[in-house]
Amino acid sequence: MLKFVNIERKTPEKRPSEERSADFEEIYRRFDEKQAEDQASRCSQCGIPFCQVHCPLHNNIPDWLMLTAEDRMEEAYELSSATNSFPEICGRICPQDRLCEGNCVIEKAGHGTVTIGAVESYITETAFENGWVKAPKPVRELKQSIGIIGAGPAALSAADVLRRKGYEVHVYDRYDRAGGLLVYGIPNFKLDKSIVRRRVELLEESGIQFHYDTEIGKNIGFQELRDRHDAILVATGVYKARDLQAPGIGLSNIVPALDFLIASNRMGLGDYVADFDKGSLNAANKRVVVLGAGDTAMDCVRTAVRQGAKSVVCLYRRDKANMPGSRREVQYAEEEGVQFTMRAQPEAFLGDESVSAVRVARIHLGVADSSGRQTPEVIEDSSFNVEGDLVIKALGFDPEDLPKMFGVPELGVTRWGTLKINFRNKMTNLDGVFAAGDIVRGASLVVWAIRDGRDAASAMDSYLKARRPPSQEEAA
Repeated sequence: MLKFVNIERKTPEKRPSEERSADFEEIYRRFDEKQAEDQASRCSQCGIPFCQVHCPLHNNIPDWLMLTAEDRMEEAYELSSATNSFPEICGRICPQDRLCEGNCVIEKAGHGTVTIGAVESYITETAFENGWVKAPKPVRELKQSIGIIGAGPAALSAADVLRRKGYEVHVYDRYDRAGGLLVYGIPNFKLDKSIVRRRVELLEESGIQFHYDTEIGKNIGFQELRDRHDAILVATGVYKARDLQAPGIGLSNIVPALDFLIASNRMGLGDYVADFDKGSLNAANKRVVVLGAGDTAMDCVRTAVRQGAKSVVCLYRRDKANMPGSRREVQYAEEEGVQFTMRAQPEAFLGDESVSAVRVARIHLGVADSSGRQTPEVIEDSSFNVEGDLVIKALGFDPEDLPKMFGVPELGVTRWGTLKINFRNKMTNLDGVFAAGDIVRGASLVVWAIRDGRDAASAMDSYLKARRPPSQEEAA
């Protein structure tokens, strides 16, 4: 260890932009054994590991880096999976530059951070190749059952933990595959769908039962679900796209980001998507304008490039320093030919039946608001047009009206529409109904959803233990 002075930071080989922008394959190649061991050996084994502190899951990062450097790979995997249900996913899509790697001590000292995410992916892929990753099997089966609404990262991490404890777990999802945004929202060049499917198959093998194409309040009543199970976890995520009001917003070819990404991902999965074939959700040969600058916007611009767009422009009303998305994603997009027009706010959408341009006003950043970010102010008489045949709105997501959808008006929500829970026990105002992930937190990172799901599973276990008749062994 402590080789950061002599060994430079290196990431896995990144495919050239002209090559990777022509397909949906992941942009980084994998570390080989020596590269992984060398990069892991750079860890300084800090007394206070800020990488671990700033990881939402508080992964034991220095320890599994040490084990990797010593070629003790099975132990490294056991340690990395002890706190993380899906390390192979986090290694690929976590914004490490804002979390663990961004807070690495040797990075702050000017030596370049340890490439934690790439090593994490290497550990788990090595484990899969060697057959060390097994389906979670409980020591004993419990008679209590749990229903989980949703099949995204919060739901799946909770299902994993609860199944290991012996509960009968049923997952209900309105889509035809498990994974939520891992499958339908995140493009393959960031997370290949086979990675998600591989993990879901292990959960199925463990005995977790998945009920697809099942919408609560439509295919099955919420009260029926409560009657069927001893506890319920709501982990639906947030899917309602934020919109904006402007003249021309009703023109065709102005689409929500998630519609565009779902169509692209479904095509990659071999599904037929009528709107993709018709062209309304297909960027091929179009001038694409994406509104927003978060991670979803970066997914959209990079997907449009790969679909063969004539041009791709990203409009954002603040400057690059204030962009909410990952800096690395912005860099990748620039390398792949995306144009960024900063301090620009849409005023109107132009065209007859279909959009042909976006009228944009220049923005001055004024004084900071309560969040600390400078307030955008429109500069008078600064308007200009940005040509575009397809406009994608990537303005963020809000919760759906779950009390109305589920037919449970008494289900408590916050003023933002997220579910209101007691943060000590993760329970809503309905007894035995818990909630986790974005539907509580608001739109956030996958790693936070995994953390929330695991925390909710622990709270549900405590709740059900208190209601479980003691077994003969426990009574003895």
